[in-house]
Amino acid sequence: MSPPAPPRILLINPNTTSAVTARLQAHLQPRLPAGSELWARTAAFGAPYIACESSHAVAAHAVLQAWAAEPTADAVLIGCFGDPGLFALREHASVPVTGLAEAAFIEAARHGPFAVVTGGERWRPMLQRLAQALGFGPQLMHIETMVPSGAQMLADPALAHEHLDRAIGQAAAHGARSIIIGGAGLAGWAARLQAQAPVPLIDSVEAGLRVLLNREMPAPPPAHQPRPDLVQWLPNLGRAGAPS
Repeated sequence: MSPPAPPRILLINPNTTSAVTARLQAHLQPRLPAGSELWARTAAFGAPYIACESSHAVAAHAVLQAWAAEPTADAVLIGCFGDPGLFALREHASVPVTGLAEAAFIEAARHGPFAVVTGGERWRPMLQRLAQALGFGPQLMHIETMVPSGAQMLADPALAHEHLDRAIGQAAAHGARSIIIGGAGLAGWAARLQAQAPVPLIDSVEAGLRVLLNREMPAPPPAHQPRPDLVQWLPNLGRAGAPS
């Protein structure tokens, strides 16, 4: 039996900031298995950066539209630490789907109780709810949010270092066995700060790729179950699944 073909991965950035898409693609491209393809797509509409309930809701719609326009991928990674559209897309798609938060929770839970460090103060209740929905509520000990958003820290590495260093120390004080550095804009910081950290740091972007490739998240519904026809509900798509 011949080995499976390398996967074609669709990376969806649910916000409209192309610099975030570029950061995700640049960070993941060198980590792909040989022969794999990575298609990066930026949300066609929504917020420049997802940082509240409203922008998260709109981003879920944008994620579904991005998938409907590129339905031939073998797997999908939602490039936002908050996973907008995760459950809806998993219901619709017949391929593996995960997001940065789900994947990071999966990896962190192997160490025991974990904490999260992320940018944007409104994320705490949103991430708590997501962790509960994914079954990780009991293991999530603490969420340390930083006032600057991930976008602000992406643009200012000195600012990111200052806030991350302080936040990691505060998160570790809660007894976590590992700490997730959550956010597309914070890709790469876990490795940069690991030497000074008292517990393992988990890069949510790298976790997303690993979990997706290893298929460690829930499987899509069986093929015999009917799936929604997204095209009929998405006003910006024609019947062929391409932007009209």
